[in-house]
Amino acid sequence: MPHSPDHPPKRPAGRAAKSSPALPGRRAKDAPSGNGPTGMIEERPAPIDLGILPGLTGYQLRLAQIRVFHHFVHALAGFDLTPGLLGVLAIIGANQGLKQSELAQAVHLDRSTVVGVIDKLEARGWAQRRVLPGDRRAHGLWLTEPGRQALEQSLLELHRHEQHITRELSAEETKTLTSLLARVCP
Repeated sequence: MPHSPDHPPKRPAGRAAKSSPALPGRRAKDAPSGNGPTGMIEERPAPIDLGILPGLTGYQLRLAQIRVFHHFVHALAGFDLTPGLLGVLAIIGANQGLKQSELAQAVHLDRSTVVGVIDKLEARGWAQRRVLPGDRRAHGLWLTEPGRQALEQSLLELHRHEQHITRELSAEETKTLTSLLARVCP
């Protein structure tokens, strides 16, 4: 299978291919094509036994998260968004006037972290804080028009990304996977 952002090489990170001297009686220049840059014949390491890891749900979730994040970054590169930032943008878009504390609870982050996220959105001109009527201590969050446009455009790419990452699953399998993950990580 060719290597791609979604199908990284089987060799774990940090393990370089071994090279060995040319076989006895063969000089490096006589080695088969595809030899290493130093004229050494490349050996492929034996697959690493991952022990119990492949059978662990958490391990499989982590591998999936790495691949999904990697593809997301490439798919939405033109928007300079992380999954978390897009999630916050989408939540604010669906809940205009949402309090910062409510947003923090919705995205499972502490309030100080959410303040930094909102600062990023405000710096881009995509969101704004406003004092809520009736409670001058509380601030609500609203998308600006450029924020609404950025959300709409990025959601188009997000849908393509979602189709890509579930391309090996049927619609029913995708629905089941999403439902199961919601139960594992409520």
